[in-house]
Amino acid sequence: MGVYRSRNALAGPLTADRLSAVELPRAPLGRRGYRTDDVDALLHRLVYELGERTRLLDDARGENDRIKRALRAWQAEVREAAGVVWSPAAIPDPPSRPGPDGRRAGER
Repeated sequence: MGVYRSRNALAGPLTADRLSAVELPRAPLGRRGYRTDDVDALLHRLVYELGERTRLLDDARGENDRIKRALRAWQAEVREAAGVVWSPAAIPDPPSRPGPDGRRAGER
């Protein structure tokens, strides 16, 4: 996902807290501009929607972690039921390479 860049935009990631702190300059007297109430309403809506999306993303990540933990537990149960015991000690060491004298480690 790309990042929107503009001279007038906030630098960095857009968050609900940063949006709620934005204050737009008022139009000078006698000049046309946006109505403050409309701009504030839009900013409040953006803050709410961004916060809601952040919450949903956090919920999805939490559910993803829960599913991963459940899958790992299930895989361990299946291995145990099949009599397969996994531990780092159960993995055989790779064969050693011959040393400079042509013998392997532990040989005389």
